[in-house]
Amino acid sequence: MSFRRAAVNMVLKGILDTLCKIDASEFTAALSKSEPLIVAVNHINFLEVPILVTHSYPLYLTGIVKSETWDNPVFAFIFNTYKAIPIDRGGAFQAAFKKARKAMENGFFVVIMPEGTRNKDGVLGRGRAGIIELAFDTDSPILPVAHYGGQQIWKNIRHLKRTPFCFKAGRPFKIKFDGRPDHEVRQAMLNEVMGQMARLLPQEMRGMHAAQAERECQYLEFIS
Repeated sequence: MSFRRAAVNMVLKGILDTLCKIDASEFTAALSKSEPLIVAVNHINFLEVPILVTHSYPLYLTGIVKSETWDNPVFAFIFNTYKAIPIDRGGAFQAAFKKARKAMENGFFVVIMPEGTRNKDGVLGRGRAGIIELAFDTDSPILPVAHYGGQQIWKNIRHLKRTPFCFKAGRPFKIKFDGRPDHEVRQAMLNEVMGQMARLLPQEMRGMHAAQAERECQYLEFIS
């Protein structure tokens, strides 16, 4: 599997670097200072996980990916190579979270997209509480990551131009709370997580999280 991963990584990274001008140095530097944790990233198109996985190699990085992606045999081969974790977006999350916990125990960083669906215009959308449940289930820190530029990729491909992808990484944090939070507290935690992602984006891309990006956090304990 290590040879397969190395070979797939080389080919996939070559394709991505041909299509895109990628700046992921801030992200990879943040990973190099951390133990395995949850990586929370905004979701503009299908390239986020492949870019993060290939550019963090040889670190072990995988992602939580919608289960229907495995219907495509090419994608299935790639995601199986990187041990991606399928999730049923209909609501059966516990099996995926169990696999994520096991992956982190085995030294993997796990990427999750809290929006749950693409925000094609690049403006950060509403988060979903799954990331809060995952953080509690794994007792893991979260590294907030955000990128921009990728929303122009299809336009740029048509004009034979490379697309700039800029990835920014914030400060890792743990969610602090005794016991299990109720719905209201969980929503407040989620808002704070999304705010940490929003503050990494240009002002016009922060969307509904612009105000939260500037507020102090009640439930986040920053690690560094």
